[in-house]
Amino acid sequence: MSATTQAPPPGAGPPPAGPPTAPPTPPEPGSFRLIATVGIAGLISGLAIVGTYEATLPRILENQAAALRAAVFEVVPEAARLSPMVESEGELGPADPSADTPGGQAPGAGAEVFAAWTESGDFAGYAIAAEGPGFQDTIKLLFGFDAERQRVVGMQVLESRETPGLGDKIFKDAAFVAEFRDLAVSPAVKVVPKGTDDSPNAEDGITGATISSKAVAKIVTAGAAR
Repeated sequence: MSATTQAPPPGAGPPPAGPPTAPPTPPEPGSFRLIATVGIAGLISGLAIVGTYEATLPRILENQAAALRAAVFEVVPEAARLSPMVESEGELGPADPSADTPGGQAPGAGAEVFAAWTESGDFAGYAIAAEGPGFQDTIKLLFGFDAERQRVVGMQVLESRETPGLGDKIFKDAAFVAEFRDLAVSPAVKVVPKGTDDSPNAEDGITGATISSKAVAKIVTAGAAR
């Protein structure tokens, strides 16, 4: 007897489908590809940072020079012109005022000591850039110096990250800054409690910021001894 195939009953749908097939999993990127991707991204970021730095460096240096010029005229009374110091026979000496640029133009790049001159060409004193450790970070400052009398005649902090409200009083406290308008450096500048010592080399410290006060005193004393 031959086999017969039975037709599906009327109205019956197609046979049920099997379970869905999962899509194929893409292969994971190899280690070399990951390293290359990270390296390229780092290179692009580095180039961007360097490019930004190179583009802004002239403006930064220009602003620093402008701040330094302004500070010189603040810390040396009667200063109208300035020039960088020059070395001759192993010793530093003031540059020829005739080679100076009137009107406070930018001094020599990298100079740390400047000669200041009055409008009539008389020597007014030195402006000395100095720095040293503070409580938080390095303190950079500029002070005027009368070498003949061995006196500091002015001081201005150029850069400081001392504690806000305490250590930053080394440049925000007008009374403290005024202590350096006629301060002897021989013997060394000393920090004392306010109103306890009227010696010519005594500096009234800032309450709550003794370390910052002493740091400024040390920086000025060391700078004047160069």
